[in-house]
Amino acid sequence: MSSETRPPVPPLQFRRHSSSHESKNLNSLSSSLLPAFGTVVDEGYLQLKKYVIAPYDRRYRWWQTFLVVLVIYSAWASPFELAFRKVATGSLMPVDLVVDAFFATDIVINFFVAYLDKSTYLLVDDHKKIALRYVRKLWLPMDIASTLPFPLLYRIFTGRMHYGEFFGFLNMLRLWRLRRVSELFTRLEKDTRFSYFWTRYCKLICVTLFAVHSAGCFYYWLAIHHQSLKNTWIGTEVQDFEQRSIWVGYTYSMYWSLVTLSTVGYGDLHAVNTAEKIFNMFYMLFNIGLTAYLIGNMTNLIVHSAARTFAMRDAINEILQYASKSRLPENLREQMLAHMQLKFKTAELKQEEVLGDLPKAIRSSIAQHLFRRTVENVYLFNGVSDDLIIQLVSEMKAEYFPPKVDIILQNEIPTDFYILVSGAVDMLTHKNGMEQFLSILGSADMAGEIGVIFNIPQPFTVRTRRLSQVIRISHHDFKQLVQPQNEDGKKIISNFIQNLRGLKKEVLQEIPYLTELLGDMTTEHTAPNEGNENLEQLSNQENPNALEAQETSKTVSSTFPIRVIVHGCPPNENAMKDDMMGKLINLPESVEDLFRLAEKKFGKRGSTILMADGSEVEELSALRENDHLFIF
Repeated sequence: MSSETRPPVPPLQFRRHSSSHESKNLNSLSSSLLPAFGTVVDEGYLQLKKYVIAPYDRRYRWWQTFLVVLVIYSAWASPFELAFRKVATGSLMPVDLVVDAFFATDIVINFFVAYLDKSTYLLVDDHKKIALRYVRKLWLPMDIASTLPFPLLYRIFTGRMHYGEFFGFLNMLRLWRLRRVSELFTRLEKDTRFSYFWTRYCKLICVTLFAVHSAGCFYYWLAIHHQSLKNTWIGTEVQDFEQRSIWVGYTYSMYWSLVTLSTVGYGDLHAVNTAEKIFNMFYMLFNIGLTAYLIGNMTNLIVHSAARTFAMRDAINEILQYASKSRLPENLREQMLAHMQLKFKTAELKQEEVLGDLPKAIRSSIAQHLFRRTVENVYLFNGVSDDLIIQLVSEMKAEYFPPKVDIILQNEIPTDFYILVSGAVDMLTHKNGMEQFLSILGSADMAGEIGVIFNIPQPFTVRTRRLSQVIRISHHDFKQLVQPQNEDGKKIISNFIQNLRGLKKEVLQEIPYLTELLGDMTTEHTAPNEGNENLEQLSNQENPNALEAQETSKTVSSTFPIRVIVHGCPPNENAMKDDMMGKLINLPESVEDLFRLAEKKFGKRGSTILMADGSEVEELSALRENDHLFIF
């Protein structure tokens, strides 16, 4: 379905928290999950009170993101102004006032932002509750303390400008705003629209830069506040550094901090006095933890991204070792390697992981979207009902095969038949140890259906010509789906017979009895039921036991006969342990025919039919595939 015709998805509806029990809607639980999936909900969809802001409103999110940019400035300016007092009262002071004004506005806005009640998972939009929640927590006093411009207030109340060390440390309260950056990265890590690797990588870089910047500024502050300027780490290198440019001192401090953090330690800038040595000790202890945190996170990210490559290389090495020890031929070794490489390449689709965790209804809908058109184009299902197509597609399994890999081997037991979705395969036969090419199968062609429907060993080998995707369904599942659909079963048999008539002579020659049968049949005069009987006759030519059953019974009314296992003794523990005592037969049409067939099998005529649990069988229509019957 195209995007133009697809019906619109109804928006999520939320109800606000109120005293009325009817207004509580558990759909509000979805709002708590929105940050984890990066979904943005329009405020118009939220039924909130007037002058109340939804916490997941798009405009409020943009406001929070804008404040994060200002937080980055505050994280840089606060330590910088502590170390360099001139900029605190000079060029950076107007910028600080503007930034503080924005955060003061955010304090006011917080009194109008609804919050999610953790007990009821409902959005609370009552103004009093919002205000009490904000006032009672630590957020309000810390927000106010980190926003007040203390130097400006001091100048207003005293009439003179003064910026001492006390105001420098008060401005460090602005680092409280860093919690917004942490919340932003937490939200982005859960947002599927952004790469987790690069989000985590940016977070590690930000932590490292902030640590380097803060340590360098504090170290510079220790130098300029020492009683002897020359007896400091920077005074031994730069003469009259206090009178020189601010950016010269900042460059030196960043150089020292980065060299120390990276554990290089050139020794050109080193601690001289006691205070600097104590600071260095704590800083290097902090660097041990920070370095371990950075290395651990980066290693985890890199190994996680390369884990699939490591697993593929290990699997290939194991295959090579096994093939070498077992002395497998070269072509078989290449098939094993090609299959393993394709398995890891298609693992990016996450097909098994994704579909395995989904409900059956969703898996069926996905299968219908991907493969229904292909199945409808297959000759065997031409003209069958939509219900049968839907059931067949839901039971089919998708697989990928690399080039030059055998999907079906000649003379193997028929368990599945395959429908080619994409790619191409060759149909081959083996004669006198030589391979003979028969035909090419392409998209919407079938392979293996002759062996499945006739219940004979597969007459051909099917090998991929290039990368191919196939869908397969088992013999048992196919019969279970088709048996209740009588008309569809007849249509399938008719399509199958018509296809057999159109096969090439080279293909028909590989099934000798098929040519003779088709020569005696005419499509115009063959009824569907007669076609079913002919198919059973073909199957019985390969199965002597089934031939005996055919001689004593007629075809079942269903399209495909039900196979059961009969035993010539009462049900007991020894009989159930030894399945070899039973004989596999096609279920006759009547109970009398079953007794007659059992007499031929076991040499005595029975009068009672029991199941394995001891229950007596009265109607054969109640039996299912592979049931055990005890006739005595």
